[in-house]
Amino acid sequence: MGLAAVDLLSMTPAMMPPELTPPAAISLGDAPAALATILDRAPPVADGALRAATRLTGQWGHGALHDYLPGMNGHVLITYYGAPQEIVWRTPEARLAGTTRSGTLTIIPEGVAGRWDIAGPIGVSHVFLSDARLRACAEAIGGGAGELELLARVGFDDPIAARLMEMLGREAVTADPAARLFVEQATDLLCTQLVRGHSSFGALQAELPKKGLAERHVRRVGAYMREHLAREIGLDELAGLTGLSRYHFCRAFRLATGRTPHDALVEVRMERARDLLADPALRITDIALAVGYETPSAFAAGFRKTVGVTPTAFRRAL
Repeated sequence: MGLAAVDLLSMTPAMMPPELTPPAAISLGDAPAALATILDRAPPVADGALRAATRLTGQWGHGALHDYLPGMNGHVLITYYGAPQEIVWRTPEARLAGTTRSGTLTIIPEGVAGRWDIAGPIGVSHVFLSDARLRACAEAIGGGAGELELLARVGFDDPIAARLMEMLGREAVTADPAARLFVEQATDLLCTQLVRGHSSFGALQAELPKKGLAERHVRRVGAYMREHLAREIGLDELAGLTGLSRYHFCRAFRLATGRTPHDALVEVRMERARDLLADPALRITDIALAVGYETPSAFAAGFRKTVGVTPTAFRRAL
């Protein structure tokens, strides 16, 4: 299962296992060229010069992927078509997971490296966006660009951005000479959406309500925890469900619930463990794995710390 589930939320890059640790720092490479080295075909970048070195692809497809992708020059945006696939991106900072559905967006910020695991073939289109263009957009809408940080996303629900990318993908392969103006304007709209909804100071996270995270988001985070108990759950995954940065998510979650996300996750795991321990046919080892622990000893220690007794003693008292 990889990393112990309850430890990932506080894990630093230095604590990551060797397979997730990036190689020595190198200069950032060209994004389409970097993707071509790990995919079964190169991204079909459309001809034609766009402002600030923006590049597009039409709709295309590639096969399953299980490889490390180094940090790239510029931001890479991806939207999806066709049959959904499970996708996981492990960086030295976090683990992000999602499903490649229509209406979703993946964002690889400039310089962010990591290992990708995509279960099977997928249909995609790409926008390769320079950091200069994104910052110019932030300045134009009055947000300023001094501390602009694009947030990493994997299969993140954003129908607006996905629709804009679908239109750009169609226009990328048209021969209409008038398409350039449309493409530039649509790209500006996409940049605006990125700044609003996927940046460190975007409108979706600028002002938190005094009561913290909205109740619908609390319910969504709780449901996600319960659905994915059998594996590690990263803080970026949970923050991504709400459109907030990790910092704002942790603050808003605690204001709303009185607990940290880590404490809430442990509580959900222990609630499920108590239910499973009521079934005498289940082994302690199987229960440990089912609630996200790699070993029975780690599970027993966590259970005793939370419940006050060992799993065996708890079962015996039922």
